Amino acid sequence: MMLPVYNLDGDEVEKIQIPLVFSTPYNPRLIKRAVLAIQSHSRIPKGTDPLAGERASSESWNTGRGISRIGRIKSHSGPRGGSAAGVAGVTGGRNPHPPRSEKNIYQKLNKKEKTSALMSAISASMNREFVINRGHRIDNILNLPLIVIDDIESMNRTKDIRLTLINLGLSNELERSSDVRLRSGKSRLRGRSRKIKKGPLIVCSNDLGIGDACENLLGVDLVEAKNLNVSDLAPGTDAGRLVVWTKSSFSNLSSNILKAVEINAS
Repeated sequence: MMLPVYNLDGDEVEKIQIPLVFSTPYNPRLIKRAVLAIQSHSRIPKGTDPLAGERASSESWNTGRGISRIGRIKSHSGPRGGSAAGVAGVTGGRNPHPPRSEKNIYQKLNKKEKTSALMSAISASMNREFVINRGHRIDNILNLPLIVIDDIESMNRTKDIRLTLINLGLSNELERSSDVRLRSGKSRLRGRSRKIKKGPLIVCSNDLGIGDACENLLGVDLVEAKNLNVSDLAPGTDAGRLVVWTKSSFSNLSSNILKAVEINAS
């Protein structure tokens, strides 16, 4: 199967053979496992003090007083004298099931599984139904995925990248991803007031200035082919992201997958 290669004006200049990786079967369970494993690498272990709530000098009064036999402060004077302490469910007591910092939250994945998940996510990006279900607007696009000449890698101005994406038929997609949703409440207090939608992903061989140009485009992400991972292609474990490939990264896709797996495994 041949796919068209477009120039910066959106005109077809040549055709290129599609790699065999796009014939990989879709495996949503493996993709989800791989994305969750990558997400676990950014989590920070947290836990409480093992002696929190247990430092009070307390003992049980046992039976004979008509009260419960939980531990109580030994002191007979003071504001806390005789009050319950050192057990769960009381004021100043311990947490029954606190988070433990020694818990292993770092998930691992076999190298073959990483490769299969990445290949499956790449293959899903070609499926028009998956891309539409993710919310991307591709009414003006006839062929997926999109392939552009390598001249786009040397662009260093945001307006040039925006114009190129519009020439490729992504004007509705850029409008969708630029629609920022503002949230209030706890999310706003914790610095998560803006919810930005995921737009197109640009995969290049070398960042010759395009990285700086894409920073100011909301929802548009850039990644070098050697650093490509499953979370880029399936944000939130949902595969089918709209991808724009450069010609060199697309033609060398098989070797780039091996490099990406080796980098992510290290």
